[in-house]
Amino acid sequence: MQNSLLFAATVLIWGTTWIAIAWQIGTVDLVVSVFYRFGLAGLIFVLGLAALGRLEKPKTWRFVILQAFCLFSFNFICFYQATFFMPSGLVSVIFSLATIFNAVNARLFFGENLRPRTLVAGIIGVLGLVLLFWHDLTISFDVNVLLGMAWATAGTVFFSVGNMMSRKNTQHGVTPIIANAWGMCIGALILLALVILRQAPLTLPPTSSYVWALLYLALVGSVVGFTTYLLLVARLGSDRAAYTTVLFPVVALLMSTLFEGYQWHTTSVLGVGLTILGNLVMFSKWHPRRGFSHA
Repeated sequence: MQNSLLFAATVLIWGTTWIAIAWQIGTVDLVVSVFYRFGLAGLIFVLGLAALGRLEKPKTWRFVILQAFCLFSFNFICFYQATFFMPSGLVSVIFSLATIFNAVNARLFFGENLRPRTLVAGIIGVLGLVLLFWHDLTISFDVNVLLGMAWATAGTVFFSVGNMMSRKNTQHGVTPIIANAWGMCIGALILLALVILRQAPLTLPPTSSYVWALLYLALVGSVVGFTTYLLLVARLGSDRAAYTTVLFPVVALLMSTLFEGYQWHTTSVLGVGLTILGNLVMFSKWHPRRGFSHA
């Protein structure tokens, strides 16, 4: 039951954070916005744990720092940049292919078997993306869509490697909560260094919608969302935890339709369906004579 609650919370939270990211685009420098998010989230996380008497130093810092690079800084720079070029709901669909990347990276980092269903799921997922973006890439070609796809894919790769670093932390006795708290603080320092190098102004958020989006992303999307997700990674493994990506793009696309005016086409509906199917295949057991059954 606890795993079910963690799953539901992750889907709902991460399904709604994408539209909040969209509300931050264009008013404050992109890297500054990500810095505000994780600076606030890390501060709240560390102070909260300290107040509860649960703050402790990680037994090893190496993978916490690598997790910070992949999960709490560079991946979100990519996602924010992608959201600048295309609707947030579409970014979430590309991100849903984290299931495929996780399976491949689990092979690279942990020597886990790369099963035939991973290849099948990958092919289905890529076909789904082709159909999803078919209208924008062929009928009304928009180079911004290509740029958005590239940024979203890069962010997903960073996210998947960050998943592997989280598993490494768990293996070394560093809990997801401790790794997240320190990782977000380290990620904020990385982002601050980038802000200084780029000489980007630390401007104050100009609108109330930006402030509310920032608070939601820092408190709910980062502190709560990453904790529930990485607890699932620790409990179920990175591949099964990524099953949350099957559902939250549906939530994100609904929000994008309501608030960004995303227009559906027949190919985009089919594309979303195939992408979801690809994720479902990842969590099915394949039998040569009986086909696929749910894992």
